[in-house]
Amino acid sequence: MTTSDNMSSDFDELEEFVMTEMRRIYSEKALDHSLNPRNVGHIKDAEAFGKVTGPCGDTMEISLRIRADKVVDAAFWTDGCGTSIACGSVTTELVKGNSVAEASSVDSRLILEELHGLPESDVHCAVLASDTLKAAIRNYQTKQKSTRKYALGIMVV
Repeated sequence: MTTSDNMSSDFDELEEFVMTEMRRIYSEKALDHSLNPRNVGHIKDAEAFGKVTGPCGDTMEISLRIRADKVVDAAFWTDGCGTSIACGSVTTELVKGNSVAEASSVDSRLILEELHGLPESDVHCAVLASDTLKAAIRNYQTKQKSTRKYALGIMVV
């Protein structure tokens, strides 16, 4: 057996150990969204955009494509940990296809429920995703108010 074969075998054992520990701590759904995130990236010319940095230092961005008051596409980006990735991923899945009003009801509790819970030390990641979504929706609503005022010929100074 070569040194390369030994290293490969050691790596495989380490990977198996890490995955076993992760499955002990996180649900399969949380692991799936962390390891295979959905909707990663940015939406060019999005109607809504939010960016929030959480108390742990992770930053998340969420962009939304909205047509006729319905979220038709959603994307997220984060520089955070696997749990932040899972929370951003599941948040975009929760809002796609819903009205802006329905999307605004997505909160950290719903994100946690959808991921079948997280350890207490990771709950702040769900709060970060929820806060970022709310920032994106506020951004959209502010743009809508400006557009309506402009359409009505109201000039705000």
